[in-house]
Amino acid sequence: MAGEKQQQQQPEAELVLLDFWVSPFGQRCRIALAEKGLAYEYSEQELLGAKSDLLLRSNPVHKKVPVLLHGGRPVCESLVILAYLDEAFPDSYALLPSDPYARARARFWAAYTDKVYEAGTRLWKLKGDARAQARDEIVRVLGNLDAELGDKKFFGGDVFGLVDVALVPFVPWLPSYERYGELSVEETAPRLPAWARRCAERESVAKTLYPPEKVDEFITLLKKVYGIE
Repeated sequence: MAGEKQQQQQPEAELVLLDFWVSPFGQRCRIALAEKGLAYEYSEQELLGAKSDLLLRSNPVHKKVPVLLHGGRPVCESLVILAYLDEAFPDSYALLPSDPYARARARFWAAYTDKVYEAGTRLWKLKGDARAQARDEIVRVLGNLDAELGDKKFFGGDVFGLVDVALVPFVPWLPSYERYGELSVEETAPRLPAWARRCAERESVAKTLYPPEKVDEFITLLKKVYGIE
């Protein structure tokens, strides 16, 4: 599996990201940190086995990644972390626009992107009517995102921002969703593929995301772990 485990110890760096190599939610944080030019220590976590004491102490409620430690203080949940980075480091690259209404729209659509992963997960976990319902949902969600993108370069216009950072880590998962759901992203959301290519030209994205083949291997591993045929 990609990503080497690091020893779990109390970190000393100002910023430490507790993460898992293929987590799209952790990848959001890695992309944001790269865009902002913020140095941080990466701490690979075990999610399919015993979780580290550091992770359990840092996120006792959900016990999951990502967690950002800033001066030893934990910030949990990817979208909360992205907003925190904007507020804690205001002189770095801004993920959110300055206009209050535009900020509100960005927050809305960033949260909406989670539905891609939620519906996609049900595609490979479930069968029959439940899978069909998940297929209908992801088609609807992708269609709504495509409509919101419209003819813009990025979701916020010409600037790569919060919604792009939130959505782009799901792109390598889409080929697997297409196969399990027997759907076509290009037909469902015809403007998203070109948007994804534009995002991939950014160094922050290119260095963070894994190829769809690696993601598909991980989904196959998850199916074995959960006993799904």
